[in-house]
Amino acid sequence: MRALILETPGNPPKLAYRDTPEPALGPRDALLRVLACGLCHHDRLAMTGVLRRGIPSNAILGHEICGEVVKLGSAVTRVALGRRVVPLLTNACGECERCLAGQEHRCISGQGIGHGVPGGFAPYVAVRETALATVPDGMPPEQACLLACPTGVALQAIQDVACLKAGETVVVTGASGGLGVHAVQLARAMGARVIGVTSSESKLGPLMELGAEDVVLAGGELDFSEIVLAMTGERGADVVLDTVGSPLFGSTVRCLAQYGRLVLLGEVEGRPAQLNLAEVLFRDAVIRGSTGVNRRQLEQAVAMAAGGQVKPVVHATLPLRDILIGIGWMQERRLFGRVVLLPNG
Repeated sequence: MRALILETPGNPPKLAYRDTPEPALGPRDALLRVLACGLCHHDRLAMTGVLRRGIPSNAILGHEICGEVVKLGSAVTRVALGRRVVPLLTNACGECERCLAGQEHRCISGQGIGHGVPGGFAPYVAVRETALATVPDGMPPEQACLLACPTGVALQAIQDVACLKAGETVVVTGASGGLGVHAVQLARAMGARVIGVTSSESKLGPLMELGAEDVVLAGGELDFSEIVLAMTGERGADVVLDTVGSPLFGSTVRCLAQYGRLVLLGEVEGRPAQLNLAEVLFRDAVIRGSTGVNRRQLEQAVAMAAGGQVKPVVHATLPLRDILIGIGWMQERRLFGRVVLLPNG
């Protein structure tokens, strides 16, 4: 099979589209024909060398996968040939104490798909059956591939980490990006008032169509935290879902209300963040990180998409060999939603 190989990280990265062996199957593995694979900021950071830890040489990236099961290991019982599936972001064993506790995304022996083990920037990928969830056959693969990351990732952060309640005010930074557009929809579906933050004026209308009650532009003369405070009668937001990280970190903290919860979902630049600790202390604020998605939240994301409560947002689809076009759009902040790659396209 011909896969996309990351030979040398950099800006631009050195990539090769070359023949590699088809993945070998363990007894509990399923072989997936990759139908679509999303292009995540995690992939961009790995390609540019910002993210290096745990990534092998000549890596095959890509963790936002929708695939068709075409071959089964000898002991597989949970999935059937011909079914469409999406994997968790971790090749979870299904047997350790964390998996049994519903924390498959923190599996003790699990490795990240497209990180520690080969991912979906290839025609085929092997995944442990315990890391797979079935999706409806009628769901387009380019949408289904976004159900674990970014949709499930946002859902887990909102429900399990932020513990969002109906009627609360939520600020979503990077609201027009792949993670942000899904966080906006999910928070709105759960009864929150959503304020989106974006750097592009052209994306204000589309964000409001997705459920944002208000949208604030970042990067103007007035810090967006001041606008959020004005919009909330100087109270601030109950929850901030920060998909951007260090570039906006100080401002996101200043958006918080008393006892506000800030959930960090992304880091786009990999640089130190600046923060006056008094901003945290006098708000009695909680700051937590959240990555990954467990099986329960992935299955809920599938159900919500099937029921129309959230719609995976695809900016464009590209053949795998055109990945650098998508990376360029990402760096230029042109995206509204995700770029999806078609390895067999």
